[in-house]
Amino acid sequence: MSLNVAIQMDPIESVDINADSTFAIGLEAERRGYKLYHYDVKDLSFQDGKVTAYARAMTLRRELGNHFSYGAEDKIDLAEDVDVVLMRQDPPFHMGYITATHILEQIHPQTLVVNDPASVRNAPEKIFLTRFPDLMPPTLITSNPSDVKQFRAEYNDIIIKPLYGNGGAGVFRIREGDQNLNSLIEMFQEFYPEPFIVQQYLSDVVKGDKRIILIDGEAVGAINRVPLEGEVRSNMHVGGEAMKTELTDREIQICEAIGPTLREQGMLFVGIDVIGDYLTEINVTSPTGIQEIQRFDGTDISALLWDAIEKRL
Repeated sequence: MSLNVAIQMDPIESVDINADSTFAIGLEAERRGYKLYHYDVKDLSFQDGKVTAYARAMTLRRELGNHFSYGAEDKIDLAEDVDVVLMRQDPPFHMGYITATHILEQIHPQTLVVNDPASVRNAPEKIFLTRFPDLMPPTLITSNPSDVKQFRAEYNDIIIKPLYGNGGAGVFRIREGDQNLNSLIEMFQEFYPEPFIVQQYLSDVVKGDKRIILIDGEAVGAINRVPLEGEVRSNMHVGGEAMKTELTDREIQICEAIGPTLREQGMLFVGIDVIGDYLTEINVTSPTGIQEIQRFDGTDISALLWDAIEKRL
């Protein structure tokens, strides 16, 4: 199959070619003979019923310091000139991201957008989680200080984090008796217009926070991310160590429970986070971890994703 693929992503210049999932997905697309275009979300426009982007043809190669080449910038019609658009810019999930989903919804599914832009808009990862209350840890979404204090009194040891954050930024652990709780609530209220999320601290995090990748609702691979000693965050952005792992019976159960919803909503490429027995996030914006998975067990998730896209087309 010959495809024209536009990748809506952050600047390609700054990606880590040995870790970035979008880079790996792009390399597999080139191996299949697809033509790649790169554009930034700021280059996206809607006018007179048409969705366009100022994009450049892009060639990738696994050469450190020389991993891409660009063609001349051209204004392309994302409905007429492109078969697939990959939404791969990083969160946070803010109004700029939401606006992009509205614009891309104008061309989907004539041009297949991965993931479905309307579903992405309706599924910010920490809120999407609440559709599966039997799988998630005790959770509070609020900006009310009294509710937070009551939650802490009930569970003693809690995590507070931004509702639309990413990469482990702004995650705090507050233990029983910690006198910083009021100041932390005030800080969140000042810097974030939306509520924040509070969860029971899960002691199993010291054993790792497992990232599981699902393609069209099916689990295809996983890594375990173990936090640094003295750290509650396991994200690789903040020093979490990726380790080889296998899925437990509970994790298989979680994937089977959410898989039908992901398929129904056009979520072809999803990464979920599991700590112990609990589902803690459903990442539908730009999941990562596929290069680490391939290094550990040989699973080529990029190939599996393009197989699923071709099947969908």
